[in-house]
Amino acid sequence: MTHRTFLRSLALLAFVFSTSSQLLDAATRKFIAADSSMKRIAIINENGDTEWEHQIGPLHDLQVLDNGNLLIQDSWTHVIELERDDRKIVWQYDAKQSPGNEDRKIEIHAFQRLANGNTMVAESGRGRIVEVDVQGKIVKELKLQITNPHPHRDTRLARKLDSGHYLVCHEGDGAVREYDGDGKVVWEYEVPLFGRERRNGHGVEAFGNQCFSALRLTNGNTLIGTGNGHSVIEVTPKREIVWKLEQADLPGIQLAWVTTLQVLPSGNIVIGNCHAGPENPQLIEVTRDKKVIWKFQDFERFGNALTNSQILSVDDEALD
Repeated sequence: MTHRTFLRSLALLAFVFSTSSQLLDAATRKFIAADSSMKRIAIINENGDTEWEHQIGPLHDLQVLDNGNLLIQDSWTHVIELERDDRKIVWQYDAKQSPGNEDRKIEIHAFQRLANGNTMVAESGRGRIVEVDVQGKIVKELKLQITNPHPHRDTRLARKLDSGHYLVCHEGDGAVREYDGDGKVVWEYEVPLFGRERRNGHGVEAFGNQCFSALRLTNGNTLIGTGNGHSVIEVTPKREIVWKLEQADLPGIQLAWVTTLQVLPSGNIVIGNCHAGPENPQLIEVTRDKKVIWKFQDFERFGNALTNSQILSVDDEALD
């Protein structure tokens, strides 16, 4: 071996070691995740052990509340607040029982516990958002503007912003719309196809713009999980893309149906990678320069439909 070859080998080993150390030194995450195909919602602790689990049905949203209870759904129409230890239902809303919904096909794909104690629920099939009080009574209704109405595709994740506006992903329309408190659309972004043709399916082979999630960032931009667009994009209020993570940007990983997004205090982004197959991780944490810091890949406890997750702690610190 020549001296130059020896130095090159040392450099390669140093690079591999530093890259591996970055992943090994990254804090193990405690998180909650749900997979309808396995009928399981579970909390995985920092050691990788299942700390808690519960059987579920269809689920497209979840929230760990400040009191430790879980806001989840156990059917497409039934949202519940569940005490974690004794699994007692302490609050519920069933869209099937809501006046005017009796003869409609209704599905719920988003809900959120609000600061005032009420719960926001998005009803696909009815094309509306309601706010429900602690007694289960609707105290506010907001009509949504939907171009291609469908009970399964009207909405995906929706969130009420600190401004009182609502940021809503419309899967069937391939658009994110921001509504004011009166239901007027004040901002809209149509998720682009980037010049590509649509392809049917759910996995890495499919393609479309059926957006699943959107977060309003502190800088005023919007971070969007493009669903079967296999990407995450950051869009300015003027609808300019200033950052994008594409399907094959991460070495050895393919993005499929991008679902939930979470921005950690570090600025890292946790991505739900659904329907990507067992050769890909279901959860991925990346830096802004597209380095993988942490990933979760477990097709025994969860399957190919891990749609929703929430990181609960990093470095043993609880996250809001």
